[in-house]
This record gives sequence, structure tokens and C-alpha cells, in this order.
Amino acid sequence: MNAQTNVNNSGQKIRTVDITVTAAMAALVFLGTYIFKIPTISGYVHLGDCMIILTVALFGMKKGAVAGAIGGGLSDFIGGYFYWVVPTLLIKCMWALVMGLIMHKILKDRKGAFLIGAVSGGVLHIIAYTLVRAALYGGRTAIIEIPALTFQTGAGIVIGFVIYMLLKKSGVAGRLSGMLG
Repeated sequence: MNAQTNVNNSGQKIRTVDITVTAAMAALVFLGTYIFKIPTISGYVHLGDCMIILTVALFGMKKGAVAGAIGGGLSDFIGGYFYWVVPTLLIKCMWALVMGLIMHKILKDRKGAFLIGAVSGGVLHIIAYTLVRAALYGGRTAIIEIPALTFQTGAGIVIGFVIYMLLKKSGVAGRLSGMLG
């Protein structure tokens, strides 16, 4: 076993580079969520989602799910939104898994796979957060927050898509994805 491979409790090999990339992307999700935020009635709008989407596109659904859950959950925890930590962990993870499943498995190498995956996961993201808001604050507040949540989700998809396309056209995306292959 080389210095770049660790073995977890179940005997699976985990490469140091995979841990490092996932941690770096979780940090970017955290920064995009914690630093770039606009308060709303029951939370805030932020830019962390574009980093989750970028992580899924570049490194796959597992790394995207872990980075999204850790970065988003940590931002809620440090920001004092303690009651949102568990829902955020689950919802961000779900979004990344849905996007990754569609982009990398179901529609692999097909035109539009990125956007179909991101939008499908984004719709579930909006529905899940709206249901949690309804449980915490009531249906009226949850409905009032839908436009802000939709804007945040849409902005995350668009910004993530633009960054991904820039990285792809420059060849950086291929090199980043290749280093983990």
C-alpha cells in the first residue's frame, strides 16, 4: 500500500487525493454559503450551491454529496442556524446525488446532461427546503420564501454551469477530473 492510500474500517481503500479534493470543495461550498449570503425571512440566499454543482460535474456525485453536506451544514452550524444543519446535510447531499446520477450515470456523455441533472436536483432541493420551512415556520412563510429559494437554486445552477464550461473549454476540467481517475 502506498502513502496515498488509506484503508477505512470496512476495508475499502480511500486515496489521500480523494479526501483532499473533497475537503477543498467542502471548504469552497462553506465559503460560498457563509460569506456570500443575503438574509431572508427564514434563512438566507447564498452562492454555495454553485460549488456543489461544480463539484458534482468535476469529481462525481459522491464527492459532490459529501462536499455539499459538509460545507452547507457547517455554514448553518457556524452561522447559528442550528435547526437547519440536519436538513441542509440531507438536502444538499440529495441534490448532488440526483444531479450526479443523471449526469454521470443515466445521461452519461449526452448533451444537456449537466443541466438536466442540476435542474432535476434543484427542483427536489426547492421542494425539500419548502417542506422543512413549512414544518418549522408554517405554510405561509414557506410559500413566501419560494421565490428567494428558486432564485438561489437557479443562480447556483447558472453560475456553476458557467464556471464548469469555462474550466471545460480551457482544458482545466479534464485535468482536474483526470487527476482522480
